[in-house]
Amino acid sequence: MNLETLWVFLLLAACVAAFVANRPRMDAVALLALLALVVSGTLDVREALAGFSEPSVILIAAFFVIGEGLVRTGVAHRVGDWLLERAGASETRLLTLLMLAVAGLGSVMSSTGVVALFIPVALSIARRIGAAPGRLMMPLAFAGLISGMLTLVGTPPNMVVSSELARAGHAGFGFFDFTPAGLVVLALGVAYMAFARRWLGEAGGKSDGAAGQRRRLRDLAADYALLGRPRRLRVLPDSPLIGHTLGGLQLRKAHGANVIAIERARQFGKDMLTTSANREILAGDILFVDFVAPGLDLDGFCRDMHLQGLPFKGDFFSDMSRELGLAEVMLPPDSGLIGKSILELRMRSQRGINVMGLRRQGHAFRDDLLREKLRMGDTLLIAGTWKAIRLLNAQARDFLVLTLPAEIDEAAPAARRAPFALLALAVTVGLMISGLVPNVVAALIGCLLMGAFRCIDMDSAYRAIHWQSLILIVGMLPFALALQKTGGIDLIVAGLLSLTGDASPRLVLAALFALTAVVGLFISNTATAVLMAPIGIALAQQMELSPYPFAMTVALAASAAFMTPVSSPVNTLVIGPGRYRFVDFVRIGVPFTLIVLIVCVGLLPVLFPFG
Repeated sequence: MNLETLWVFLLLAACVAAFVANRPRMDAVALLALLALVVSGTLDVREALAGFSEPSVILIAAFFVIGEGLVRTGVAHRVGDWLLERAGASETRLLTLLMLAVAGLGSVMSSTGVVALFIPVALSIARRIGAAPGRLMMPLAFAGLISGMLTLVGTPPNMVVSSELARAGHAGFGFFDFTPAGLVVLALGVAYMAFARRWLGEAGGKSDGAAGQRRRLRDLAADYALLGRPRRLRVLPDSPLIGHTLGGLQLRKAHGANVIAIERARQFGKDMLTTSANREILAGDILFVDFVAPGLDLDGFCRDMHLQGLPFKGDFFSDMSRELGLAEVMLPPDSGLIGKSILELRMRSQRGINVMGLRRQGHAFRDDLLREKLRMGDTLLIAGTWKAIRLLNAQARDFLVLTLPAEIDEAAPAARRAPFALLALAVTVGLMISGLVPNVVAALIGCLLMGAFRCIDMDSAYRAIHWQSLILIVGMLPFALALQKTGGIDLIVAGLLSLTGDASPRLVLAALFALTAVVGLFISNTATAVLMAPIGIALAQQMELSPYPFAMTVALAASAAFMTPVSSPVNTLVIGPGRYRFVDFVRIGVPFTLIVLIVCVGLLPVLFPFG
């Protein structure tokens, strides 16, 4: 070993030690290592900065943007709703469905992109079930890595190994040759994470962060005695309300019926309309009504107005949390609203919001709310679209916003663009599967479509990119070239050949898997496959055995990057959202890597005989 090789190994060890200590930040460590490789002369500036032009880095950034587009249009949360609905109250079932969904989609497109897409979904689910993000983020990453073991196109290393077989004169792997072993690993991965997640709760910390300390819609509704009060009513074809405007009907003044919002069907989905005074009611509209007048005969009102009551899946404050919100405001001493009644405030006509409740001296007001004169210090509960809620701080001069519920973080400001977001995603996935353009080009096309369809704006797109993850990847990529230039990789390979010369075939597979997995700790899985595939095939030829179990071992081991957060971009993506430390991946990933090793040694010779 020459001094230059020793220097690269020592620098790599120092980086690993810094990652374990988590001081300084991982992205800072990566940049320091990059500078050290340049200053020492191991790499020139162009080689050290090549990571900034790496297609995988652009691919990751693009999928952050696409993922944010799915969040802003509500698609990500609807997937979360579907998972929650199917999982019921079982966190184990939820984890299983999440991992299966990620692995299934990742088997035909970039696993890194799939994990980036599902991060906001998993965070949303964690907030709603009150779980620590860490309990879902690492299973999400593991499922993304396992997805690469399911099909030929699941990850680049599979195609690299298949090409190396063809180069050596053998037939390459078929599309589904990876599937049997991959399905076994996936089943074991789901079972393992269902057991190991108990050690991830502390790693993830609190589920909501800032949002976890904020009140939720139901909390506000309970404070103002609103639970169970709002109703969902369909306008029947013979209703006398049809053709009239809300301002002309005066439903709130005449009947105490406060129309909060109107749901109207359209060709592809539905619209949630604000309740301005000139809003006309049409047949088939669904009215969301809060009855504020005490003693109102609700059944009689519905009969007279020809309205049909409709159920909520949960209640008003859970079913409508994506479209409608609540906020608590207070009247300061100089407010111009003091001394006026709620009817006189004209909140709906001026700001597009409705007053639903009043609290005075800490108690909900239960009398004639509409005509009660407001006093200094009163707090009002107002309802409206999330857009109107967000504008309160900018528009309001006569009241102070006290409380915005945690659900505002899950609101979809571009919900009407959801079909277009799905179209952009479908085009991206289709281009990736077809191979008509490189994956990174397909992802960039998806970004542009998201912008063209107004699913996301430029400011939101830049904010969506997790720059810390990208810098970490860029800073660690030069180590692959440094190890190659200084002979570090050759040194490791020579050691393997000397150790496994006369061993049994299964022990050779185990050693090959272990070496591939260790090399993959320091360089990308694609580079690992490029380096190790020829070695695996050469070992088979030297032992006069079939190359297929050896080549498949290299492919699966290259994807088995479970042991550290920097061994794969998939793991790197979930460090921040999951709030993990370096050692969290070590203690969870090392045992599972051993499980995958056992699967390879036991199953691959059965699927691909040595003879």
